[in-house]
Amino acid sequence: MSDMCDVFCYDDEKVSALKEELGSYDIQSMTKIFKALADDTRAKIALMLCRTDELCVCDVANVIGTTIPNASHHLRLLRNLGLAKYRKEGKLVFYSLDDEHVKQLMLMALEHSKEQKAFA
Repeated sequence: MSDMCDVFCYDDEKVSALKEELGSYDIQSMTKIFKALADDTRAKIALMLCRTDELCVCDVANVIGTTIPNASHHLRLLRNLGLAKYRKEGKLVFYSLDDEHVKQLMLMALEHSKEQKAFA
């Protein structure tokens, strides 16, 4: 059984409408989000931030078992992409997810991975 069409034909109306719609999206910004979250360390950090209001950089480093500079680097990248935000309190820096969309994206991905594992 082949996973390709045996003939070349397409629905011109549907294809034209989808091409027009795709042209209106900022695909590069969207793929940057997925690239950032495709890194195991940043995915762990984002999941941790889903589970709590905020975490200090030291807490993040401790949970993922890395250095503070390494955790800070990953958190900064998430912040620069608009996925996380921070606030400074004295000498401590606390990070949280930037908005509910990021949290929902991570929780949906986690749920999907659990379902896939159950079917494997």
